[in-house]
Formats: sequence, C-alpha cells, structure tokens
Amino acid sequence: MSIHEECGVFGVFTKQPADVSRTVCTSLYALQHRGQEGCGIVVNDDGTFVSHKAPGLVSEVFHEQALCAFPLGSMAIGHVRYATTGGNGAANVQPLLVNHQKGRMALAHNGNLANAAKLRDRLELSGAIFHTTSDTEIIAYTALCRYAFHIII
Repeated sequence: MSIHEECGVFGVFTKQPADVSRTVCTSLYALQHRGQEGCGIVVNDDGTFVSHKAPGLVSEVFHEQALCAFPLGSMAIGHVRYATTGGNGAANVQPLLVNHQKGRMALAHNGNLANAAKLRDRLELSGAIFHTTSDTEIIAYTALCRYAFHIII
C-alpha cells in the first residue's frame, strides 16, 4: 500500500547564486511522503530557467548527473506530486514552466481549485491552449493573462 497525501512544494531564495537545486532536492526527500508519482525542480539563474522533472521518486529522478546539470542560481522551486486534479502523466509533473510575453514563470501548486473545470472552459473559449490536465496550468493562465482576471471576479 502506498502513501497518498496531496503534493509537496519547497522553494529557496538566496541573495547570492548558490547550489539551490541540491537544497531543494534534499527538501523534496523530506516531502516524499506527500507525493510519489513524480517530482521536479526549476532553478532560476538570473532569468534563465533550468528544469528537470519526471514521473518517479526523488531518488529515481534526481541522480547525480541530473543535479550536476543545474546551474547555480538565486531561486529554485521543487515539487513532489500526488495526482489530484488531472492525470498522473509526465505532462502534469510540476513545477510548470510558462513562457509568456509578460515573462517567464515557474509554478508549483499544492491543492485543488474547486472551480477548475469552469475556469478551464472559460479560458479555452477565450483562446487559451492547455498542455496539461492539471489545474496548476489554470493558475498560470490567470496569473499572466489580462482577460483571465475577469473570469475570477
């Protein structure tokens, strides 16, 4: 029998570039009980985002070679996933990386949007194209898109 909780999120911010990916990875080990379906880390190196994520346990996804591929950075976010909204496919492993005309963003979310289906329908009718079935992508659209703010109100 596996343990199922509801995801785990950990973030790091430093004033000087550091090996933030290892700090986040160590913290994800401590949060592993919160989700065993997938995990990921995104490091922000002065505006350059480097991501590694995959289905599996932290020990399976973040071997030494994967950790060495991360640059030093001042910010990082990590996530361990237990599928709640959306399937457990690789596309739904977080953090999500979003490229938008307003900028880039890495986003990890722990929880469920109660009105996710309604918001997703409205966003799609407004032209949004989704790449996952996770409600986290809905948050990304509402955070970056001007028209989405009218949907939430």
